[in-house]
Amino acid sequence: MDHRRRLPPKPPSSATVHHRNPPAAAVNPPPESQSPVPKASDALPLPLYLTNAIFFTLFFSVAYYLLHRWRDKIRSSTPLHVVTLSELAAIVSLIASFIYLLGFFGIDFVQSFVTTPRADDDNENDHETFVIDEGAETPSEGIILKPRISDRLTSLVTTPRVELFNSKEDEEIVESVVCGAVPSYSLESKLGDCLRAASIRRQALERTTGRSLVGLPLEGFDYDSILGQCCEMPVGYVQLPVGIAGPLLLNGCEYMVPMATTEGCLVASTNRGCKAIFVSGGATAVLLKDGMTRAPVVRFETAERASQLKFFLEDPMNFDTLSVIFNNIYIHDSMLRRSSRFGRLQCIQCAIAGKNLYIRFTCSTGDAMGMNMVSKGVQNVLDFLQNDFPDMDVIGISGNFCSDKKPAAVNWIEGRGKSVVCEAVITEEVVKKVLKTTVPALVELNMLKNLTGSAIAGSLGGFNAHAANVVSAVFIATGQDPAQNIESSHCITMMEAVNNGKDLHISVTMPSIEVGTVGGGTQLASQSACLNLLGAKGASLGSPGSNARLLATVVAGSVLAGELSLMSAIAAGQLVKSHMKYNRSNRDMVAIGGSKS
Repeated sequence: MDHRRRLPPKPPSSATVHHRNPPAAAVNPPPESQSPVPKASDALPLPLYLTNAIFFTLFFSVAYYLLHRWRDKIRSSTPLHVVTLSELAAIVSLIASFIYLLGFFGIDFVQSFVTTPRADDDNENDHETFVIDEGAETPSEGIILKPRISDRLTSLVTTPRVELFNSKEDEEIVESVVCGAVPSYSLESKLGDCLRAASIRRQALERTTGRSLVGLPLEGFDYDSILGQCCEMPVGYVQLPVGIAGPLLLNGCEYMVPMATTEGCLVASTNRGCKAIFVSGGATAVLLKDGMTRAPVVRFETAERASQLKFFLEDPMNFDTLSVIFNNIYIHDSMLRRSSRFGRLQCIQCAIAGKNLYIRFTCSTGDAMGMNMVSKGVQNVLDFLQNDFPDMDVIGISGNFCSDKKPAAVNWIEGRGKSVVCEAVITEEVVKKVLKTTVPALVELNMLKNLTGSAIAGSLGGFNAHAANVVSAVFIATGQDPAQNIESSHCITMMEAVNNGKDLHISVTMPSIEVGTVGGGTQLASQSACLNLLGAKGASLGSPGSNARLLATVVAGSVLAGELSLMSAIAAGQLVKSHMKYNRSNRDMVAIGGSKS
């Protein structure tokens, strides 16, 4: 809170701001013009900093005392409403100090959102000032101040921006960023305008590197929506086309699947697979498992001690206690820690390497992908375990037994996120007319390519033709984490002839599809629109987690369509022909590469 706030003089009807060294009269106005402004803190009997210190100490002291008393009453089964005189005094003190702190900090916090920021006029260590000249054309705040560089950036927020690029104020800030006086990452907080910060950072980057960013769009994007959650230090955004494959007939419902990709033929091929599935009666997807994992690694002095914790965690008698700690509220160091409304512990799996113990927690996460949610619950359990295992050394909240964004057998076998199996029966007529091949050719190709070929290559979860293609395209379109395509693309494609060898049964089994419909990139406008197209936007209020499960089944159904179409193209010998026709650019790449902006 600013304890030296001064009311600025009324702004003149028109003024402009010039940056120069002012005369002494402008910097030091006559004493009679500087009448003191009364402050609320003048009514306090003690200095403001001393009063704040007293109430801060009082608040945390009585809070600590009451939490300890609460814990003792729970252990001794004493009713919580029975209070002693000292406890009553502590409660009154807690309420009084809370009201003071709320009034002191809360009101100023609220006012910071509803009032216009004003520049401070009494910085004493700089020699540069902004002087107001009457009779100019550009409106201004009419404030005389002596700013530091950071103060100058704040004051520029209140100055109307005539143009986005190359204004005098922006030019000064760009130079400050280039010379290192102002950190590039602090522009958003200093300026209060995310678009303006991105444009200034972009100009500074071009000057620093000597490379042009022409072609990388800047305007037309909501940079406020990514601040603090999606991307730091933006200088623009990448344009990526979104195609539509469908309708995909899945579990009796039709879905138009958005796919963001730059690979020619991918959307067209998936669309052909959707058509083959549609005219054959549709596909069926079943969710087998739903649980996100996090696996911390802890260390003990001996392997025997690590084994004791393993036995404790895997004992069914202890699971209920650990679930309560994981799911709800746990008191640690007199602090309340809440895990999540939707995170629910499902199981714990342990693995030992010498005296190191890897603990794999699995929990449901509602409509969120859930990495942060499960991490909070794991932290609660680790803090609780320190009571009975004080010699436990937590090496890391993640020990790679999870396993996140890496190909791992544990995900292929145990699953992570959503485990889905999707199947369809494609009639002989559709195989011939739509897919331009035969059932025996597809069955043989799948066995020799997807199964035998992948085994020879030593593939881990890669017993498919191109599941990662479809998964990546849907992930980017719907705001998922593209790096989790690694384990989410684990897939085995199976084909066999049915109905006396006339029809084709095809299935894909995907044990670790990691998706969510809330959080991360799902809240961005474009990605949110793609989720809305699927009917899976945001959190499901009636059935928490149903939107994320729906998205996982759509991903599996899209992979099924993509596998069916690509395998048919290979079996019919059309792969090279189609890619030469649809995946080749006619532009002169040599001329484009040689041109410089």
